[in-house]
Amino acid sequence: MKFIFLLSLPLYALDQWTKQAVLRFISPDEPRIVIPDFFSLVNVTNTGAAFGSFSNNNTFFIAISSVALLVVLALLVRRRRSDRWRNISLALLLAGILGNLTDRLLYGHVIDFLLFDLHIPYAHPWPAFNVADSCISIAVVLFIIHSLWQATGKIVGRAHRPTCLSY
Repeated sequence: MKFIFLLSLPLYALDQWTKQAVLRFISPDEPRIVIPDFFSLVNVTNTGAAFGSFSNNNTFFIAISSVALLVVLALLVRRRRSDRWRNISLALLLAGILGNLTDRLLYGHVIDFLLFDLHIPYAHPWPAFNVADSCISIAVVLFIIHSLWQATGKIVGRAHRPTCLSY
């Protein structure tokens, strides 16, 4: 449990600190170009979900985030054998949920500020995101990898376990 909080709390703090810096130093009308034609810092508000989908549903997403937070906390306090992948995934998920939920409660929207232009279809530019979004995305990828490894029995030194009981 200590490991989870040692990972989650600094990431949550980084998320909130970077968003405060964006609010203070970047105008919504004036992006800061860091790498021309590739990376900019912006000040974008998002009242919806990923990629701005389902906009203007902040109350709904506060409820969903609150439920997700309770589920993650329940998984964290559940007595289980130590599992590094599970712990890292849950720590990242906890930091991400808390970061975006804090924004929704304080501002009524999520603050996004990282904008990449990958110059490929559907990523020209990639929708703006933040540290919390990155934590959630990485947690999901780790969860999928971990579940696939468990399903195929490829985790070295571990017996095959059903994936539906992993989390």
